[in-house]
Amino acid sequence: MNKTTTQYETAATVCKDLFIKKMKDYGSAWRVLRTSSITDQIFIKAQRIRNIEDKGTQKINDDIRSEYIGIVNYSIIGLIQLALKNDNRMDLSVDEVNKLFDRYATEARSLMEDKNHDYGEAWRDMRVSSLTDLILMKILRIKQIEDNKGETVISEGIEANFHDMINYAIFALIRLSE
Repeated sequence: MNKTTTQYETAATVCKDLFIKKMKDYGSAWRVLRTSSITDQIFIKAQRIRNIEDKGTQKINDDIRSEYIGIVNYSIIGLIQLALKNDNRMDLSVDEVNKLFDRYATEARSLMEDKNHDYGEAWRDMRVSSLTDLILMKILRIKQIEDNKGETVISEGIEANFHDMINYAIFALIRLSE
């Protein structure tokens, strides 16, 4: 488990570093996004990965790794937006966003550690393409929950799906680095 935690933290740090650099360039312009728009951004990234996996080629130079990083970062944006849904501020400071990023990344890592305990790191034996499919499934679940105005009968909510997508994307980043 120690190896996984180290690899997880390394991947999460790469994601956070890019996120904070973009915050310094663009500020918190993403505050204008509704949850449905965030979900669509993640969908576009996951669908691009799947298309590249299926076709075996790509025409845009951005690599798959950068798309998984984007999935992590947009998922964290989704969690932040949900937490700040009654906060109308458009401009958040880099320091505040840094703390929020850490909060949600830590929550996702804790969930990963609990699930790894129970599942025995089964993700290490999965294909990266299966992780892509799981992300796409989680996106479709979120879209259905959004269509249901946030209501679920028995299922986990939107936040749980964002956490799972963070973890699947970080697992993919780990697998791609090995």
